[in-house]
Amino acid sequence: MLGKSGIIVGKMFSYLRGLYMHAVFLDYKTVDANDLDLGSIEALLPEIVVYAFSNEEEVLARIEDAEVAIANKVVFDANVFARATKLKLICVTATGTNNIDLEAAKQSGVVVCNIRDYCTESVVQHVLLSMLVLMHSFKDYSASIESGDWQDGKSFSLLQHPITELSGKSLGIIGYGVLGQGVARAAETLGLKILVGESFTKSNKSDEGVDRVAFDALLTESDIISLHCPLTEDTTELFDESAFEKMKSSAILINTARGGLIDDHALIKAIKNKTIAGAAIDVLNQEPPDSDHPLMQKQYSNLIITPHIAWAAQEARQRALDRIAENIKAFQNNRPINVVNNFSMSK
Repeated sequence: MLGKSGIIVGKMFSYLRGLYMHAVFLDYKTVDANDLDLGSIEALLPEIVVYAFSNEEEVLARIEDAEVAIANKVVFDANVFARATKLKLICVTATGTNNIDLEAAKQSGVVVCNIRDYCTESVVQHVLLSMLVLMHSFKDYSASIESGDWQDGKSFSLLQHPITELSGKSLGIIGYGVLGQGVARAAETLGLKILVGESFTKSNKSDEGVDRVAFDALLTESDIISLHCPLTEDTTELFDESAFEKMKSSAILINTARGGLIDDHALIKAIKNKTIAGAAIDVLNQEPPDSDHPLMQKQYSNLIITPHIAWAAQEARQRALDRIAENIKAFQNNRPINVVNNFSMSK
């Protein structure tokens, strides 16, 4: 058992270890809008070098002498690991790690840590807002004001666009982790019935004791579907033309997870043909999108596209940095947490 002096020595060792670890933050401006405090990380890595963004060539140059790399969307492939011979730790400022070759990291002796449960409140309020905007035809009524329909009308209230109550409707959730459960809890307070979709990574019985609904059944029974699952081989373009055809014509789809979950062309067709009533899309398969991206070509009143901001409340972004600091501190103490590539420090 460590005495007080042993604890002090341990803390001093961790501090000194951080002091001499060369660290880089490769894409800080994907997180900060000049409203965050980097102090919790700088206290552990006093010599950290912070870059706003890094392109592919810059990553290779900047990672060469680094022992710790912090990044959000920077790609770490086998080529990067071959160059980064001193790298020991990658801290991802997100939950998803699709941009990192986890096996190559493991083979190179690099620990990869993500962050979890940092933006639940932000995502939940974005999902609820999306529901309300679509179900209350906000965009249509706003356009009616701009065109003078109300000013030229005879009634005190305009009623030409549908308005539907959330209470009593069925919300299908695909991906029942922290975010999916957070959305479910908030939605229940509005009177929504929750349908939890089958898992594409686990058994059909969740750890939370919730009965899961088969994917096809969820499509046909849900009035609203909200996506919170990871992008895998099994979930790529999960929502294709066939899936949209099984949904209610009055249903709406909300995606705050990964753009690749939806076939963009199938979505546009479903919107144009009124196969579904609407969609709110916060993530695309290419970010930022090119001007010729299918979803950038035409505006639809029942299709809301936002620039990957569901997670981005100031409080959530600050929490993300503080979670990164926790990961760094645990690594410095030889007890890494939130490791996603099955790496053991004892090896």
